[in-house]
Amino acid sequence: MTTRQSLKIGLPKGSLQEATLKYLSKAGFNFSVSDRSYFPSVDDPEIEAILIRAQEIARYVDDGVFDAGLTGIDWVKETRSDVVEVSDLMYAKATLRPVRWVLAVPNDSPIRTVHDLGGKRIATEVVNLTRDYLAEKGIKAEVEFSWGATEVKTPSLVDAIVEATETGSSLRANKLRIIDTLISSTTRLIANKTSWKDAWKRQKIEKIAMLLQGALAAETRVGLKMNLPKDKLESIVGILPSMKNPTISQLYNSDWMAVEIIVEEKIVRDLIPELKKAGACDIIEYPLNKVIP
Repeated sequence: MTTRQSLKIGLPKGSLQEATLKYLSKAGFNFSVSDRSYFPSVDDPEIEAILIRAQEIARYVDDGVFDAGLTGIDWVKETRSDVVEVSDLMYAKATLRPVRWVLAVPNDSPIRTVHDLGGKRIATEVVNLTRDYLAEKGIKAEVEFSWGATEVKTPSLVDAIVEATETGSSLRANKLRIIDTLISSTTRLIANKTSWKDAWKRQKIEKIAMLLQGALAAETRVGLKMNLPKDKLESIVGILPSMKNPTISQLYNSDWMAVEIIVEEKIVRDLIPELKKAGACDIIEYPLNKVIP
């Protein structure tokens, strides 16, 4: 009897959870999560998943508890984990922008640059990243671990903080000013080095990576279909910003053509009126699940 192989994967619980499960679903892996369980079920019998804090995933992948995991590159570096970085996935907890770990001080602080922090106290969750940054700058300062609510600790408890931000809105709301960025972090699919050498596991991880990249590529794109008179074809194709060449076919027993393209969603609001003006009609916009180059 052949033992069924499985891939153990760590998924981030908390702020990254919703975005991660969304893109995994678009990639074709549907996880069902119970509020009382850290072991989500999945419609792929070859995958075993555990939900755990993103801060811990890289360490467990390094130790071989997980074959693979999804976490930020910030936590890979913070935990000094020795793993294979399989794929850079450009998404964060709320946006498709990287998370930035920034050095910040109160708006009225006399501290203007990192060089003003000598002998000062800094609170952060990423102690190792902060110490590495200060060492690189030749600055000696005290770095303490923050258990949370880091933004409110200045100036009464510490002189500065290093905190994660996507938009900077929380820092501004707490009247903090950014001095510098330590690292920009995106989500990574990482693998254990021993698991990566296993042919079956590597193939499975690479499949997940490809489908996740396809799901992310589709996030900002849509498909457009339209009909147009044959004599308008050249002029309309000339304004189409398609990924490659558009798909063109002739309608049955007609002097009309059908054109299909994939475009960035952000340009559609300007593109459709332009296409209509140029002679296109029956224009259909549709969402995409995956775009695989």
